[in-house]
Amino acid sequence: MQNSCFRLVTGVLLATAGAVALPAMAADQAADKPAGVWDLTDLYPTPEAWTAARDHVAAEVPKIDAYRGKLGESAAQLRAAMDFITGLQKETARLGVYAGLKADEDMRDPTASERRQVQQQLGVELNRATSFLTPEILSLGNDRVLSYLAKDPGLGQYRFTIEEMLRQRPHTLGAEAEKVLSTSGLIGGAPGNIYNVLTNADIPWPTVKLSDGTEAKLDAAGYTKYRAVPNRDDRKRVFDAFFGTYKTYERTLGASLAGKVNSDLFYARSRNYPGTLAAALDPNGIPESVYHELLKEVNETLPTLQRYFKLRGRMLGVDQMHYYDIYPPMVKLEKTFTVDEGKRLTLEAVAPLGPDYVAKLREGFAARWMHAYPQTGKRSGAYMNGSAYDVHPYVLMNFTGDYESVSTIAHEWGHAMHSRLANAAQPYPDAGYTIFTAEIASVVNEVLLLENMLKEAKTDEERLYYLGTALENMRATYYRQAMFAEFELAIHEIVEKGGALSGERLTRLYGDLLKRYHGDAEGVLKIDDLYAVEWAYIPHFYRGYYVYQYATSMAAANQFADRILAHEPGAVDTYLGVLKAGGSKQPYQLVKDAGVDLASPAPYLSVAHRMNSIMDQMEAILAKQKG
Repeated sequence: MQNSCFRLVTGVLLATAGAVALPAMAADQAADKPAGVWDLTDLYPTPEAWTAARDHVAAEVPKIDAYRGKLGESAAQLRAAMDFITGLQKETARLGVYAGLKADEDMRDPTASERRQVQQQLGVELNRATSFLTPEILSLGNDRVLSYLAKDPGLGQYRFTIEEMLRQRPHTLGAEAEKVLSTSGLIGGAPGNIYNVLTNADIPWPTVKLSDGTEAKLDAAGYTKYRAVPNRDDRKRVFDAFFGTYKTYERTLGASLAGKVNSDLFYARSRNYPGTLAAALDPNGIPESVYHELLKEVNETLPTLQRYFKLRGRMLGVDQMHYYDIYPPMVKLEKTFTVDEGKRLTLEAVAPLGPDYVAKLREGFAARWMHAYPQTGKRSGAYMNGSAYDVHPYVLMNFTGDYESVSTIAHEWGHAMHSRLANAAQPYPDAGYTIFTAEIASVVNEVLLLENMLKEAKTDEERLYYLGTALENMRATYYRQAMFAEFELAIHEIVEKGGALSGERLTRLYGDLLKRYHGDAEGVLKIDDLYAVEWAYIPHFYRGYYVYQYATSMAAANQFADRILAHEPGAVDTYLGVLKAGGSKQPYQLVKDAGVDLASPAPYLSVAHRMNSIMDQMEAILAKQKG
C-alpha cells in the first residue's frame, strides 16, 4: 500500500457494478465475428513486441536510482526525474493493458496468464523503485518545491501530483519505511488471495435438482443464473444450498475477512491516520462526511426501497416477500437485440450530450475496441480498461442479446468516453480518474438509455420491463452498495476499538443490516437467518471502503442526468467538463464545483426521487391495465 499520487502501474478495470460478474457463455463463436473482437495490435503489433517493450522497461527501472538524493539540486533535475519515472509508468500501464486483455480472451491460456504475472511483478518493482520519491520531495520543504513549480513550466503537468504529495505530508513516512510499505502489498493482499482460491477453487459447490429436472451447479456463476428462476420453491432451494455451503466455511472466511480488516488497520496506523476510513478516503481528498452523509440519507429513505419490495411482491403475485424473491424479473421481455442494435440505441440515447460526444462514441463503435461476444475460456462479465493513455480504451463484453446486454454497452462505453475525453484534455499525470468519479459517466449513460427505451417502447409491458429494470439497478447499485458500506464501516470500527471479528459475529452484524434495510420487522421482506452469511459471498469487501463509491456515483449521476434531461442551460458543458477534467483535481471537489455536493443530502434525495417517480409510472400502468 503505497502513499503515492502517481498512477497505479498495473492498469485499471472499470467494471459493471455488482458483486459477481455475469457468467461467460460459450456461444456466438467470436472468432467468426471479427468485428466483435478487439484489435490489440494498436497496443503492440505482436506478443514479441510486447516482450521487447517489457524488457526495455525492466532494464530502465534500475536507472531510477540515479535520481535518488538529487531531486533538490534544481527544478530541472526534479523535472527530469518526474519525466523519466512518468514515462516508465505510462509504458508499464500500456504493458498491463495488453497483458490483461490477452489473458482475458482465454483464461485457459498459460502463456497469457504468465505474461500477466510477469507484468504485475514489473509493476511491484517499479513501485518499489519509486518509493523514495515522495519522502525526498517532502524533505525539500514546501517553499523550495513550490518555487521549483513556479520556475519551471515543464513541471506544470505535475503540479497537482506534487501538491497532493505536500498535502499528505503527515501521512508519508521516511524513504526506508516507504520502501518497506511499497513491497508489503503482496502480504496485504494475502487475505483476498486466500478468499479467491477458497471460493473459486477449493470449496465443493453443491448441485441441486430443480423442479423441471435441471441439475443446477451452484458456484458463483450458477447462483447468479438460477437465483432468478420463476419457481419460488426452486429459488429457495438455490438460496438454501448456496448459502448453506458458505455457512459451512463461515469460520474460515471470517478469519480471512478479519485478516483484511486488520491489514487495513495496520496501514492506517502506519501512516498516522485516526482510523481506517480516513486512511481510505484521504489519499483522494474525500471528506469522511461524504461517507457518513450517504449512510444517513440512505437510512432515511429506506421506505422508498421498501416500497419497491412491496411493488415487486405485487407484480410477482407474492403475498409475503422473502430474500429469494428479489432477483426474478417483475416483467418478462420477449425481445432480443443485436450488438449493432445496442450501439444504435446507445448513440440515440446520448444525443443530449451533443454531436461531438456522439461522433467520438460512433468512432469507437466502428473501430475494433471491443470484444463483444461470449466464447469458451473468456473472462466473464464486462469492463472497460482505459489505462493505455496514448492508444484508446478497450471494452470487454459478453453480449447475450438481452436488454441487460444493451444497458451494459451504454454503461461500459460511458467509461470509455470518460477515458477518451480525459486523455485528450489532460497530460498523462492528470488524466487518470478515481472510482469516485468513474461510475458517474456510466450511470448517466444508463439513465439516458432508459429515457430512450421508454420512447421506443411499443407496449405497456415493454415500458414496465424497462422501468422495472431501472428500479432493480438502483436497488443493487445504490441501496445494496450502501448497505455493504455500512457493514464495512461497522466491522472496521470494531477492530479499531480493540474488538475481534469471527465468522459468527460477521454473520450477526450483516444479518441485522439485511433485516433493517429490507423491512423484516415490518413484514415487508423476510430474511431467513441462513442468508445472513451473504457477507462471505461479496469479494468487494477485500477492497476496503470501495463499494460506497458506486452509491455516491449513482447519486451524482442522477443529479447530472436530471439537469441534462431538463435542458438546464450549461448542464451538458458542466457535466462534460467533469469528464474532461480526469484526475486533475480532487474528485469530491471536482464534482462539487460542478454543482453536486456529495456531502449534502441533495444528490442522495435525487435517487429516492427518481425511484419514486419510476414507481409512480409503473403503478399508473398497472392501474390502467386493471381498469
